[in-house]
Amino acid sequence: MSPFALVLVLSSAVAHASWNLLSKQAAKADGIVFIWLVAVASTVLWSPPALGYLILTGARLSWTGAGVIVASTALHLGYFLLLQRGYRHGDLSMVYPIARGTGPLLASLVAILFLGEHPGPVGITGILLVGTGVLLLGAARRPSRADLAGIGFGLATGLFIAGYTVWDKQVVSAFAVAPILLSYGGEFCRALALTPSALTARRRDLLLPVWREHRTRVLGAAVLVPLSYLLVLIAFTFSPVSVVAPVREIGVLVAVVLGGRLLAEGDLRRRLLAAAVIVGGVVTIALS
Repeated sequence: MSPFALVLVLSSAVAHASWNLLSKQAAKADGIVFIWLVAVASTVLWSPPALGYLILTGARLSWTGAGVIVASTALHLGYFLLLQRGYRHGDLSMVYPIARGTGPLLASLVAILFLGEHPGPVGITGILLVGTGVLLLGAARRPSRADLAGIGFGLATGLFIAGYTVWDKQVVSAFAVAPILLSYGGEFCRALALTPSALTARRRDLLLPVWREHRTRVLGAAVLVPLSYLLVLIAFTFSPVSVVAPVREIGVLVAVVLGGRLLAEGDLRRRLLAAAVIVGGVVTIALS
């Protein structure tokens, strides 16, 4: 992995863990309302950069490009809804590692089996270390009944992570859709798709209260969600999935610290010890 790609992916990991902290803090709010507010705010805030890109480059989005963005949106929508449900039941430092660990391992496996990527022995060792460390983090203590529900949603979330990771790599490479257009298009389509559910009679009355209580979290996530993934999409344009996806999981370390320090979730020492395995995996992959 090139130094530039490494900087992109590590920066993405920090941004990703940060917006997940915001999402966890808003977990008691209606999930669809919160996700819709974030998507709408993201669409508004990221319109100038997206329009600026189109004007400066003269790029045009084809019907094929629009279609693959819609498919990507469906995968991301499942991911966001399941993740928010997971945070209603489990700790940030429990759900996040399981979701983030399951996804990249499956994504790397698909990339190796079906996309013709062939990481060497060092790269494979790094991938396995990252996966082992993430799974150890998730099992750092005996889970409660609520944790079991969170773990279940975390595993389901991981399947969607694997799906959109592999698909979006093809969108920005094989279909040559610009990363910023994929990121912005995903936010716009997600807001559009959730509008009917968010504006039902039951949820309309929740919009203003959720916005008032979580306004800072909504706006923070609206900036960080597209930014974290845009950095990864840029790395995808010149780096393989089997390398980018596992290195991104350094965000697990950040999430564990945030969960332990800011949310008082406990087991910080044991979870950090397990997370140290991830650092070894990241270094190994970076040197492969």
